[in-house]
Amino acid sequence: MAMPTLPAHPDPDTDRILDSGVLHELSHAFGGPFHFLLPHRFDANLTAFRTTLADAGVEGRVYYAKKANKAAVWIERCAAHQAGVDVASAGELREALGHGVRGENIVVTGPAKSAELLRLALLQGCLVAVDALDELDLLITLALTGTIRPARLLLRRLPPAQPHSRFGMNDAELETALDRCVRAGDAVRMEGFSFHLSGYATQPRADLAGELIDLCLKARVLGLQADRISIGGGFAVDYSAADHWHTFLAEQKPEHYHAKKAFGTGDFYPYHSPAAGADALRTILASVPEGGADTLAARLKDTGTLLMMEPGRALLAGAGSTVLCIQGVKERAGYRIITVDGTSLSLSEQWFNSEYLPDPQLVTPSGRVRGGDAVDVHPACVGGASCLESDMVTWRKVPFPARPRVGDLLVYPNTAGYQMDSNESPFHDLPLPPKVVMDRLGERPRWRLDRRPAC
Repeated sequence: MAMPTLPAHPDPDTDRILDSGVLHELSHAFGGPFHFLLPHRFDANLTAFRTTLADAGVEGRVYYAKKANKAAVWIERCAAHQAGVDVASAGELREALGHGVRGENIVVTGPAKSAELLRLALLQGCLVAVDALDELDLLITLALTGTIRPARLLLRRLPPAQPHSRFGMNDAELETALDRCVRAGDAVRMEGFSFHLSGYATQPRADLAGELIDLCLKARVLGLQADRISIGGGFAVDYSAADHWHTFLAEQKPEHYHAKKAFGTGDFYPYHSPAAGADALRTILASVPEGGADTLAARLKDTGTLLMMEPGRALLAGAGSTVLCIQGVKERAGYRIITVDGTSLSLSEQWFNSEYLPDPQLVTPSGRVRGGDAVDVHPACVGGASCLESDMVTWRKVPFPARPRVGDLLVYPNTAGYQMDSNESPFHDLPLPPKVVMDRLGERPRWRLDRRPAC
């Protein structure tokens, strides 16, 4: 039975590392799984977002959503390029500050923020996306008691199209919030509005952005600053070509998975997206919000409104991969079960009862095995090193171009966005996979361990 494949987009940078021989040396040195990171790709993605804003003539700021990957190198890049950082905890905020990001370039999001987080944000001059009235009251109280600067804040709007979302305030709550901001006087600098919108569709994001501009105009009449809006994240990453993705969805069935594991097509991340990353932003800016006559870009310019965004995965596109070493191979009827030295906790799609689908690459001690070299295919699923039946890194029977053997490496491509550590755990006392920063590529890549300050 032919097994469907889902090859990732060709990536010369990753291929150069796979062909260099350094991965086997690192696997031996660490004695377990690890991730490698490509900071220059982060820089390129950030530049693409900024170029899109400039091309549209829109004033905007990009804030890296730190939750997408905990590595310090991304914050180092933000500090170097004067980019912003989106944080949701006191630990994330301290780490951003510790790597040189100025408080004024940090936006604090997340629901029901603690007094500790709000106090630290206030002292450092961070911008706070206020999610509820009681949170606003706490922030105003903190601003009125002993601080020397006003509380900078956005008011978060509950998306009308997602009324069951736990993020944001409804119309009545926003009315009350605006009144409290006015009454707070100089203790508050109400800079605008934001929203948290699920999904990757571009038109709903443009529609809601148009509503936020209207709210800014209303708030300005009340004497509030209200000169910016945040459209959050939700910029998709394009992992695979359209024809590969659609063919995979049409052909995949339970027989293609270990133990006939069944996934619905809606369970998967959209591994192909026609408008991804900065291209998605370009589409949003060119869209006409519902009920309007001008594009979102035109409305932003006409009203003097700054556009904020908080991409995470999109800034990490192509910026890293995950390396696992094969510890055992079992023969089964028609396929093999591989056991690697890590667990499924290192690929966070398992958190969502889903599967990380881009094909892992097989790297033997003598080099990467290219699919075009294969005369036959060798299907195998991939299990983790734990004692749990459900610890499957890949349920799918991947058609490898050579027979996987103990000591070979599996390299999962493009995992920097959320996959590496959103769900990590030292289960079984297994060490967390270290992150290796590839500072210079070439015949012999130059690497270092990612550095994070002790908090």
